[in-house]
Amino acid sequence: MRILFMGTPDFAVGSLEALLAAGFEVVGVVTQPDKAKGRSGSLAPSPVKECALRHGIEVFQPRRVKEPQAVERLRAFQADLIVVAAFGQILSQEILDLPKWGCLCVHASLLPKHRGASPIQHAILDGDGETGITIMQMDAGIDTGDILYQKKVSIDGTDTAQSLEDKLMALGGEAIVEAIPLLEAGKLSPRKQDGTGSYCPLIKKEAGKIDFSQDASFLGRLVRAMTPWPSAYTFYHGKQLKVWEAQPLEDGAQDGAQAGEILSVSRDDFVVAAGSGSLRILSVQLEGKKRMSAHDFLLGMKLAPGERLGL
Repeated sequence: MRILFMGTPDFAVGSLEALLAAGFEVVGVVTQPDKAKGRSGSLAPSPVKECALRHGIEVFQPRRVKEPQAVERLRAFQADLIVVAAFGQILSQEILDLPKWGCLCVHASLLPKHRGASPIQHAILDGDGETGITIMQMDAGIDTGDILYQKKVSIDGTDTAQSLEDKLMALGGEAIVEAIPLLEAGKLSPRKQDGTGSYCPLIKKEAGKIDFSQDASFLGRLVRAMTPWPSAYTFYHGKQLKVWEAQPLEDGAQDGAQAGEILSVSRDDFVVAAGSGSLRILSVQLEGKKRMSAHDFLLGMKLAPGERLGL
């Protein structure tokens, strides 16, 4: 079976590497154009492009994959199957119809829950106990195609978006390698998605801003879900303060304490009042500084109970 692979970020590399390791014939890789990075603005390839070049696979980087000339380039690969993992562009029906076996998507959630661009972050934000990979037969909608195959993984109370993505990257590779032979053998039973799903929009930087009026358990999940990007953040004396590690505490704030008020300061942490409960801060990064433990931060910053964050 001739496979054309479409993907862009690290998450997609797991599926591409797994296909190659399993001996599948990957005839080409389609990924997003190189992007400018850093102060120099030099162009950097996507992780999927880097992987493809290491394996000597032809790479195609269309700015708009639905344009007629791009579709003709895809047609020239003569693929029997297209595998898509976090490619970053919507495929037209014309593209979906190109290969004999259609297009399979490696999606990082248990559909129909968490459709869209940020399923990993939203699984943590929602407090889910598990998530997984869905191999979906793509249609013209956004993650609305028939479910073909699923594998589950637990979400630990310490998982960040990065650690959960690492789990799902490996699981996605396992799932697609297992699903393709079953598809060829006619052993997969497509399952329509019902209307109970949810949609997760693209995460923007503002999503990381901490609103201390929310309950502490949610804020703890927010910190984990926004790590490593865009990071959860607040303000201290007008400077941005990123919160990299925090632990929600069920005990209520002191009587009369305002949301964002520092309740206590110890050698290794400080505790901030939330709308319900409080948040123990363990690792931070002040604007212009490096990430550090709360212990090291407190050596240089004399926080005191009664001060407020977020101002």
